[in-house]
Amino acid sequence: MDMHSSVKKIAEDAQAASRRLARMSAGAKNAALLRMADELVWHRDLILAENKRDVAAAREKKISRAMIDRLTVTEATVEAMAQGLREVAALPDPVGRVTSMWRRPNGLLVGRMRIPLGVIGIIYESRPNVTVDASALCLKSGNAVILRGGSEAIHSNLAIASVLQDVLRESPLPDKAIQVIPFTDREAVSTLLTLEEFIDLIIPRGGEELIRAVVAQSKIPVIKHYKGVCHIFVDASADPEMAVNICANAKVQRPGVCNALETLLVHESIASTFLPRLAERLQKAGVVLRGCPATREIVKNAEAAAEEDWYAEYLDLILAVRVVPSLDEAIAHIEKYGSLHTESIITKDYAHAQRFLNEVNSSTVLVNASTRFSDGFELGLGAEIGISTTKLHAFGPMGLEELTTSKFIIYGDGQVRG
Repeated sequence: MDMHSSVKKIAEDAQAASRRLARMSAGAKNAALLRMADELVWHRDLILAENKRDVAAAREKKISRAMIDRLTVTEATVEAMAQGLREVAALPDPVGRVTSMWRRPNGLLVGRMRIPLGVIGIIYESRPNVTVDASALCLKSGNAVILRGGSEAIHSNLAIASVLQDVLRESPLPDKAIQVIPFTDREAVSTLLTLEEFIDLIIPRGGEELIRAVVAQSKIPVIKHYKGVCHIFVDASADPEMAVNICANAKVQRPGVCNALETLLVHESIASTFLPRLAERLQKAGVVLRGCPATREIVKNAEAAAEEDWYAEYLDLILAVRVVPSLDEAIAHIEKYGSLHTESIITKDYAHAQRFLNEVNSSTVLVNASTRFSDGFELGLGAEIGISTTKLHAFGPMGLEELTTSKFIIYGDGQVRG
């Protein structure tokens, strides 16, 4: 069977599996997820060995530090994957839940019930943990999933998926509910994106180039975010120590991820005292600062920021810094240069906090907390399938609820329309 036919067969099998999976009980799905968690830990040596093959090949190809960081699996990563499966198993099952019900004047009782989307294709780079997160969320929400990871993670992804698939074969659930496209050729993705008769949704996870390529080719609806230009605004009333700690965490903890801080906005009334403290902390961690003229007056060794820096998703130890005269100016900057991903305000002023929450239109908005919390697991979703910065049909980190839609259900007692 050629590659095109093989990908089509995977999609056909996924559609058949999705119809069976939609009828499975929450208990059966949860039991499989818990068994998967145990089996991942049990087979961690296999997963780590296969991941080492991928990492070694990535280093030979001189893949970026950020990509290698996302690619690398450790024992702690495997434990986190297993914990993610357990968290998803513990969450309420959205499938079949009636979310509202109302009576019409003619006596009809009308309601909405949550149902799976069907078949979801996930196209992603590096991150082998996506194989687990996507499988868990799709399985629990009653959707079959087709996984197509990047060539740089092929051995890791196949090893992880084989463990999950073995559990399905020993359970009442359809064994084609989780499938991996084993081809690294880009033509496999092109084929997948044409199969709208079998696949209901595509979710790409990776760099902007990948996501734009998927959107350009796909005949299937795509959930996407192109990049994460995340901001923190340090307000005039901010606690300086809190602000330093939050900004350092948001920039340094994992600079190569989409919820890392990329642009810092500082109120002019505290800039002269706050920025030197923060600069010392960040520069000790290897962060390069690129600042506006006011920033460079205060932090003498900061590089000059160009216009393109305000749009930049560095995914590296680089931070753009701008001094602003007001909350209004901070919000205006975010509106112009932001990517609708994640923004935070550090402030003691309740009114300013509420204005920031109400007026900043990004998918996740925080008060006095790091942008790194824009994550499905951290927000209590158990795991996330991705982050959407488009408002149809989901916005922000996507968990179980966002992998379902709703249908109308209607109870009557003989009504006919006149």
